[in-house]
Amino acid sequence: MLVSDSLTSTLTRYYDAVPYDSHPFPQSAMEHLEALAFLFGLDTPPPAEARVLELGCAAGGNLIPFAARHPGACAVGVDLSTVQVAQGAAVIARAGLSNIELKAFDISEIDASFGQFDYIVCHGVYSWVPGPVQDAILRICAENLAPKGVAYVSYNVYPGWKAREIVRDAMILRGGPRDTPDEKLAYARGMLEFLEESARADSVLKKTLEETMPIVRSANSSYLLHEFLEPCNAPCYFKEFVARAEARGLAYLCDAEPTTMFVQNYGDKVRDPLLRECGGSQVLMEQYLDFLVNRTFRQTLLVRQARAGDIRYRLDPARIRALEVAGLFAAEGGAELALDASEQPCDAIRGLKVTLRLPIHKAVARLLEAAYPASMPVETLIADAARLVGQPAAAVDQAAMSMLEELLILGALRFRRTPVPAAASVPGLPRALAAVRSAPGLAPAAGANANACNQWHEPVALTLLERSLLPLLDGTNSHDALAEHLEAEVRGDRLRFVKDDKPLTDPQAVNAFARQQVELALDALRRKALLVD
Repeated sequence: MLVSDSLTSTLTRYYDAVPYDSHPFPQSAMEHLEALAFLFGLDTPPPAEARVLELGCAAGGNLIPFAARHPGACAVGVDLSTVQVAQGAAVIARAGLSNIELKAFDISEIDASFGQFDYIVCHGVYSWVPGPVQDAILRICAENLAPKGVAYVSYNVYPGWKAREIVRDAMILRGGPRDTPDEKLAYARGMLEFLEESARADSVLKKTLEETMPIVRSANSSYLLHEFLEPCNAPCYFKEFVARAEARGLAYLCDAEPTTMFVQNYGDKVRDPLLRECGGSQVLMEQYLDFLVNRTFRQTLLVRQARAGDIRYRLDPARIRALEVAGLFAAEGGAELALDASEQPCDAIRGLKVTLRLPIHKAVARLLEAAYPASMPVETLIADAARLVGQPAAAVDQAAMSMLEELLILGALRFRRTPVPAAASVPGLPRALAAVRSAPGLAPAAGANANACNQWHEPVALTLLERSLLPLLDGTNSHDALAEHLEAEVRGDRLRFVKDDKPLTDPQAVNAFARQQVELALDALRRKALLVD
């Protein structure tokens, strides 16, 4: 079944007029997909040499950084919007990348001639296209996926979207008929403000608006136009999506946010009844959990049905040992983690709080914190932690492994199959990837805000000082040379140094301040995982 030409034209015009924000999505990174598959029992092709296809690539903000990290890989992106594909092509040319191609193409027309891919990514597309295109996405994930490949598809889900549909319908009623995207959004916001003021305090509408209005107020215009005012938005239940995938010969592997899958994270009152009720079915467990947490969005990994029998949801210690891990563990109050048996609460990644009690646990956390954002092999981490506490590795191995498994389940640990090439310290000749050094928007004249993709495939915000230094970080400039560049920028009135609310003009003061700022900026860029070894 084909999509009508008129609907395709409507969607194309909409994507051209309202471009998606094109940036990296960490949960869709190929290195992350490889590590997730490995954690749950499957070996997949190394991303460094993989063929990758992204469906709905926009301007390549999610795919270009992958190609930059892995020059031996081959990446292909397709999108309906000729405007965004052209923008992405310009970025690719500026970065000098030869292993990636973006195509203005209708997803529905992809066939066997495209070849097979080790990883297929489709983020923010499935729920926002007509039914025939949804079917084409799953067909491509089945027919164009290599035998040991992994596909990633994100989509809106019920029951959480049941309430949001009320808000979407109200926004479309008033904003839909308007001519321009800005008008649509302005009238739609006005509708919600009217309803918020007028809805009865005890009504379902009032409760729905209380849950949704914070999102509407904080989200950017692009998100709101696509999520609430786009011509298509078709949520489904998780079990329905899995059934559609199975009909295409695909099997559910896991969620891209694995912490949501572990029932122990929901407490004993939830864990024990669900384990009895679901009888070992992870799909049924996931559907129950969607109801429990009122889930609105999913990021599902799929594999060929022939691999389903090899999937294991009980974590294997041998596979955990084979991982590279990273994490942040800042003791509350800024204190150092003491290698004793006292309890010390810590702030971890994702805003999580963990309490460490055993000396070996604190040693592991201290080592991870010191190395971050670089990763460490688990075996090396345990051996180094054992030396820190003055014990043989064999004596602390079980406690360390139990800690790492708990952190993985909780979501307080990042993991990969191969080392993350982020610098563990600031080198004398700092280097960032060419694609980062040439990222659009680094020049101060480009605007107040700029982002770059780091080695963990995250978008990170940059200060004006960092934006000034990044283009020079090609591994040939010393710290002194970078400071001299900043001094020249100050002399040319392209950069200002301000101390105690007064601009610095004295050459000696500018010189000293420039050297201090270079060290601070380089350390910040390292912690943002933008410097590479």
